[in-house]
Amino acid sequence: MNIGIDIGGTFIKGVLINQDKVIKKTTRDTMDGSDRWQDSVALVYEELSQELTGKLDGVGLSAPGLADADNQKIICMPGRLQGLEQFDWSDLLGRPVAVLNDAHAALVAESNWGVAEAVKNVVMLTLGTGVGGGLLINGQLHQGFLQRAGHLGHICVDAAAGDRDITGVSGSLEDAIGEATLNKRSLGKFSCTSDLVEAYRAGDTWATYVWLTAIRKLALGVVSLCNTMSPDLVVLAGGIAGAREYLLGPLSTFMELYEWRVNGHSTPIKLAQFKEFAGATGAALFAQSNL
Repeated sequence: MNIGIDIGGTFIKGVLINQDKVIKKTTRDTMDGSDRWQDSVALVYEELSQELTGKLDGVGLSAPGLADADNQKIICMPGRLQGLEQFDWSDLLGRPVAVLNDAHAALVAESNWGVAEAVKNVVMLTLGTGVGGGLLINGQLHQGFLQRAGHLGHICVDAAAGDRDITGVSGSLEDAIGEATLNKRSLGKFSCTSDLVEAYRAGDTWATYVWLTAIRKLALGVVSLCNTMSPDLVVLAGGIAGAREYLLGPLSTFMELYEWRVNGHSTPIKLAQFKEFAGATGAALFAQSNL
């Protein structure tokens, strides 16, 4: 049995898994009445430990930021969750902990038990406040130099854009579709993607322009990744993927325009199966394989 814990700015989520399914889920506020959010992680761990019916094989933890080369701690996450960088989770929980980026963890969940199960080469995009992602190559999570592989939101889809994103990239995919820039992109009319999509569904002209502009740039990003990685599957996750057919429909139209379809073959695109517990489940599965 393995425990997985996912650290977010608002909630800490945890799961207990056995070899083939999630047995227990739990959620706590990140602060949970404590002065230290790390203590909330310990409480999630203790709660799940009480549900054990056998030996605890490993603990995995997913968090925003870059993990170190040994996947033992987060070594780079400026500006969020003060105290996360260099924090030793093994000391807190009293046992080895496998640590990885939260988007990487979501990909591990999908590639083991989700829509990418048994698929060898996968590109995953997490579409939310920002845009993250992950790469599966020959069945293995690719973390790369400095463990930063899969930060797919920071590819360029508009070189002429004046603004630079948090990594310094001009016209990034994250800025093109991430919810953090929606208010600016819509000239103050929309701040929430669900409101934008609802207006698009109702035929609002400005909403249609803003939404389809973002989807066009998403398509350009996806085809660029397909040309680079040649994946067997592209998986879309995150809150924006909740638009479902209102995302996949126009995306399919733009993919028909831009995708290089060798001998008529198109790259499948699927919505992720796991949602809010993707990071925790992936962290548990990562621990299962690495501890």
